[in-house]
Amino acid sequence: MTIPDSGFMIDNGSSYLPIPPEEENRIITELNNESEANLKEGNLYYVISNRWFSSWQRYTRHSMGESLVDEQSSESQSMDILSFKSADRPGEIDNSDIVLNENGSEGGELEIRRMLEEGRDYVLVSQQVWEKLLDWYKGGPALPRRMISQGTFNKNFVVEVYPLCLKLIDSRDKSESVLKLSKKASTSELYERVCKFTEVEKEKACIWDYFSQQKHSMLSVSNQTLEEANLQMDQEILLEVQDVNNIYPSGKDSTGNELALVSIEPSRSSVTIAGGPTMSNGHSTGYSFNLYRGSSVSSSFSDIDDGYDVYKSRKGERGGLAGLQNLGNTCFMNSALQCLVHTPPLVEYFLQDYMDEINTENPLGMHGDLAVAFGDLLRKLWSSGRTTIAPRVFKGKLARFAPQFSGYNQHDSQELLAFLLDGLHEDLNRVKRKPYIEAKDSDGRPDEEVADECWKNHKARNDSLIVDVCQGQYKSTLVCPACGKISITFDPFMYLSLPLPSTVTRPMTVTVFYGDGSGLPMPYTVNLLKQGCCKDLSEGLSTSCCLNTDEILLLAEIYDHKIFRYLENPSEPLASIKEDDHIVAYRLSKKVAGRTRVEIIHRPHEKCASDSVKGCQRKLMGSPLVTYLEEPLSGADLDLAVSRLLSPLKRTCSSGKLHNGKENGFVKEAVEDPSNSYNSTNQFMDDAELEETSSRALSFQLFVADGNSSSCKPVDKYSLLNSNRVVKVYLDWTDKEHDLYDISFLKDLPEVQKAGFTVKKTRQEAISLFTCLEAFLKEEPLGPDDMWYCPRCKEHRQATKKLDLWMLPEILVFHLKRFSYSRYLKNKLDTFVNFPIHDLDFSQYVISKDGKPHVYELYAISNHYGGLGGGHYTAYAKLIDENRWYHFDDSHVSPVNEADIKTSAAYVLFYQRVKSETNAGAGETSQVHVEL
Repeated sequence: MTIPDSGFMIDNGSSYLPIPPEEENRIITELNNESEANLKEGNLYYVISNRWFSSWQRYTRHSMGESLVDEQSSESQSMDILSFKSADRPGEIDNSDIVLNENGSEGGELEIRRMLEEGRDYVLVSQQVWEKLLDWYKGGPALPRRMISQGTFNKNFVVEVYPLCLKLIDSRDKSESVLKLSKKASTSELYERVCKFTEVEKEKACIWDYFSQQKHSMLSVSNQTLEEANLQMDQEILLEVQDVNNIYPSGKDSTGNELALVSIEPSRSSVTIAGGPTMSNGHSTGYSFNLYRGSSVSSSFSDIDDGYDVYKSRKGERGGLAGLQNLGNTCFMNSALQCLVHTPPLVEYFLQDYMDEINTENPLGMHGDLAVAFGDLLRKLWSSGRTTIAPRVFKGKLARFAPQFSGYNQHDSQELLAFLLDGLHEDLNRVKRKPYIEAKDSDGRPDEEVADECWKNHKARNDSLIVDVCQGQYKSTLVCPACGKISITFDPFMYLSLPLPSTVTRPMTVTVFYGDGSGLPMPYTVNLLKQGCCKDLSEGLSTSCCLNTDEILLLAEIYDHKIFRYLENPSEPLASIKEDDHIVAYRLSKKVAGRTRVEIIHRPHEKCASDSVKGCQRKLMGSPLVTYLEEPLSGADLDLAVSRLLSPLKRTCSSGKLHNGKENGFVKEAVEDPSNSYNSTNQFMDDAELEETSSRALSFQLFVADGNSSSCKPVDKYSLLNSNRVVKVYLDWTDKEHDLYDISFLKDLPEVQKAGFTVKKTRQEAISLFTCLEAFLKEEPLGPDDMWYCPRCKEHRQATKKLDLWMLPEILVFHLKRFSYSRYLKNKLDTFVNFPIHDLDFSQYVISKDGKPHVYELYAISNHYGGLGGGHYTAYAKLIDENRWYHFDDSHVSPVNEADIKTSAAYVLFYQRVKSETNAGAGETSQVHVEL
């Protein structure tokens, strides 16, 4: 991915002007600061591959924000003998790894690959920065995107990396095409684009919201945005055109079949809270929390916006078994919603009349809109039988109130749960005018007195259903390490985020190549401390591959069949290596000082390729090989080196079979005694063969790259090469090479750590929920970035902090902190947590004597499967009346055995207090019945 620098020369019109990397650093920094100071809607930004931009960062030793890698300076570190003073200058801007080559959209626009993350896969730069980089480096393709504002109350600016893609269906000929518009574009702009594209007069066009191939509503020509119209990514819209009699083909779909129109959701005026949604024909559907048993359990799919169809909700039909359609990476939302809509107190509350408690005046709330949206969705889920709901309206309102959850990237179900609970509380807060209450110190008063005072103060400002059933109270004790001052406060909580005491190691698979051609490449897996560095990786690999005392390892990352970077800084954290990276190590002699590093890059032979012009941009294959050669370096030396390095890949002359059995391109067993190959005859190539190779013409078609890898020229046997410390050699694989050598040994490099979706129940490594709780409650010093201001010392101190549970709520939510974040990488812990389903007793952890029972029953779980960026959320929920568990996987709902709900995918746990009644035994939940 990177190339050697050749005098820092750049193309500036017709002349070349030298610009050193520090000057590039300064110019880009100034342009970046200027753009940050002038953020506004409509600004143009460009998407650049993080692979290329990271190489530019290393070259200029420059950092532009938190999303970019903040590498440690190597000058202050003791470097390995192979380390160089500066990184190579990157080649042309290359966005090929983030772009899809699709031509199905209007105008043939390039589409960015879905599910990419800013900072990990791409970076955003201002128009001025892009133009400067393009002037210096050329390349592309250009991926311009506009900045938009999001949010209703707390507006923020974001770059719309993924514009809204709509599939336009023309009812006249059933043709399909893709339109791309900003979600902030108006329906009027949509009409203009569609009419221009289809050459239809605007007055004769009618565009329908055709979500899931079903007519929902006709889009009017107005200033309403596409986001406000609840249009989703990749959904269909239907174009109908007036006929000669000025009549639309309404009431029929594009095939001429009769088509019922479905309203998106009942209007506010047609909702009777006590009696359920009332349709225009006067039919009203009652809600019942009493469920009956039946044999059919699957959630059948229905193409209805929000799934609302009272005609399919028959009286007495089971509720609570409706799935939620995935609208594009919305499984996190579906998982969180299923847990909330199966929370008994919330079900009972929102199925009754709650409109009197809507707080439209709370400046911290959403004017009641979020509570109404959630209530409407809950009603539909409990009234639709097993009909799948498409929560388009709820998602649209969520994006307005919480822009961080807009778009179509994956998000965290726990973060959404926290927002929903807090938002519902503010929308349902019975306190219209919050009084100002000054906090008082405990001053040695009894805990009971201080706790009661804090709770009354909290309730004076916060009084809602969420506070009633979901909020508890814990005691926080801070001790100053200097003067011994003790500060005690009692704070409310809505959920408990528990740390997971877990293993501190990670397995890493690295493929070891021999830099002298003495053996086949071999993958090795070593277990290292997660907080370790590249030095630890080298030492672990040295032991695993039996490295000789006169050998060293050179670590490198391979990307796109080239060396993307060398990991030469021994102190570089292992956290900078991602799980899906491909890392190799080259076994080399320690006698490399003063020698030239030679990189041999493989590519298929092309008879018509113009190697003198753009040969270095041709398609590559395999994994590069690395060796060191003494100067002066000739073409014959390169040819001999290639012969040595390829010798282990030779096929047997008789049958064409390989020397050793292999699996996925690599040998199953290590090659015996691969050392000392520089000085002795080996099994792959004897001295006589090498002498014959050196005496004849070049055996291979080799090409050497110029200083910036923009072009390359054929290697001549007798010409001396200008090494410049690194020589990149391209080896063309003709039929002859394929007949002699098996390149499969150089293909299919294993990932550092293969991530899968299978969740193993590692019971041997399990930890208990109580262990996590004890880690949460243990005394520990505050971090240096979280100092406490001691009122006695009048200074910030690194105090010790101790938490204790004081009062537990009816609904107790545990968030298992499986995700850890650092400046280099996000990580997920798949530790199996053994949590009780029944009779979860917290009596020994609650220090107050409030007389309430502390025994809980599990009723819902939000699960996360897989790794970061490519994971999937589901939910388990228990229908209380039926005493049966179900698995909610987006639109699919199926029963599940209680014994199978405990997995290492458990992420958020929902418990309900067991009511202590005289007729209820320990661990037995009293049933809730709602008849309306």
